[in-house]
Amino acid sequence: MALPARQAAPEDQPHVTAGHAPTAEALVALARAIQAACLTRALTVATAESCTGGLISHVLTEIPGSSGYFLGGVVSYGDAAKAALLGVPETTLARYGAVSAQVARAMAIGARARLGADLAIAVTGIAGPAGGSADKPVGLTFVALAAPRGGRLERHVWSAGRAANKRSSAGAALRLLMGWLEAAP
Repeated sequence: MALPARQAAPEDQPHVTAGHAPTAEALVALARAIQAACLTRALTVATAESCTGGLISHVLTEIPGSSGYFLGGVVSYGDAAKAALLGVPETTLARYGAVSAQVARAMAIGARARLGADLAIAVTGIAGPAGGSADKPVGLTFVALAAPRGGRLERHVWSAGRAANKRSSAGAALRLLMGWLEAAP
């Protein structure tokens, strides 16, 4: 299943360069809205996380009653985990690298399939402070959503420290999910 890019801009152009990361309270408020929308529509959600290290799943489960829609998540920090747990093709990892639109898409599709969810969000990126390159700078993050009929993809470049970059990535994933929920019939 192919996931079209959310923006018409080429994938090598940043979708957003953020200045301030969302607070924990802002992330939880977004999770509360996601929960209400999912419970109202009887939709289930799964996550696949790399650079956020489980932060998205943590935020979603901060709200009592999250077990009514949140099925679970996979923290696939290494390439072997992405392949084994989410079914990301090793050829995709080798060709594009772990931090790429292609891997983010495959992670979302894999989480949706492996956990049996209606929707899945995935994030892969370079949180920092090290690990970046000229082609893939620190802060580069791809966020993907897999849904029954397609999905969405965003590319971000965050400019803060590791903790703030992780919160920004988690916020981007949650906003992507909430945007789909608001736009879906």
